[in-house]
Amino acid sequence: MRKRKKADTNWSAVYVRGKSRLWGRPNHRGWLYQSFIYLLLISLGFVYLYPILDMFITSFMTLTDLLDASVKWIPTQFTLDNYKEALEAMNVDKTFWPTVLGALLPALAQTAVCALTGYGLARYDFPLKKLLMALVLVTFIVPPYILLVPNYMMFSDYGMIGTLKTLVYPAMLGQGTKSAIFILIFMQFFKQTPLSLDEAARVDGASEKRIFFGIAIPLAIPAFIISFIFSFVWYWNDTYFTALYLTGGKVKTNVSTMLLELQNFDAVYLEHMKQASGWFAYSDGNVANEAIKMAATVLTIAPLLLIYFCLQKYFVEGIDRSGITGE
Repeated sequence: MRKRKKADTNWSAVYVRGKSRLWGRPNHRGWLYQSFIYLLLISLGFVYLYPILDMFITSFMTLTDLLDASVKWIPTQFTLDNYKEALEAMNVDKTFWPTVLGALLPALAQTAVCALTGYGLARYDFPLKKLLMALVLVTFIVPPYILLVPNYMMFSDYGMIGTLKTLVYPAMLGQGTKSAIFILIFMQFFKQTPLSLDEAARVDGASEKRIFFGIAIPLAIPAFIISFIFSFVWYWNDTYFTALYLTGGKVKTNVSTMLLELQNFDAVYLEHMKQASGWFAYSDGNVANEAIKMAATVLTIAPLLLIYFCLQKYFVEGIDRSGITGE
């Protein structure tokens, strides 16, 4: 009887141990839970990475590999000619810096202005503060296309159509792309900063300017990083307003961006072929093959990927501390 009891106890312990390892226990994830999490992450990663991998690999394929159905992931011969053709067709030497400036300058201006606005709303009490916050939310709720006509007429009256001023000046005045989101992000960060730090600084004789630059900004570096990244990406990827304000005026301008060239890549590539070799065939067809288009797309998103990889640590920290999702 004692041996049977001891054997039953051992089997019970093994069962409990196996169950805890499979299903988990408090403060410990079981094998089944971890397997589900890894399967979910791998599935989501595949959904997001598959188009990027396919685009990147296709950009190195020759025309022979594109026509060969048996060639999918490993090209028989890697070539850089597609990138050469894309660089020449998109006039990257002329469109790269306007693209960078058209995204960098508004992003910097918007980040700075939203930081000041968020700091004021988080730290100070003043009349009509709630009304001002409501107006900030209204600027996010109202679609920008509703204000398209009056904004265009205003920019046209001031002679700003065809210049980067149409993108920079609204950002400097807190009316950039989705500025309300960045104001709320900075408000969240500055509210997390203890007021005792400001009070101690005032006791030591620090001015409000010194408190903002010496205390608030260093503690809100993740907010600056995440606001800059989001703003830069949104301005970089924008084609509608950029095309309207930079190329929509009566006066023809040479200002263009890589995204605009990519948007009309078939026509751009056809014009490039005409200028390069005087070839006028297929004037109404798509002369650029898929590999050249993928190479042009890689060139367009490469700066964004580089910025993300360089600032990934601060980006993830900013997402975690601000609590925003789905952006």
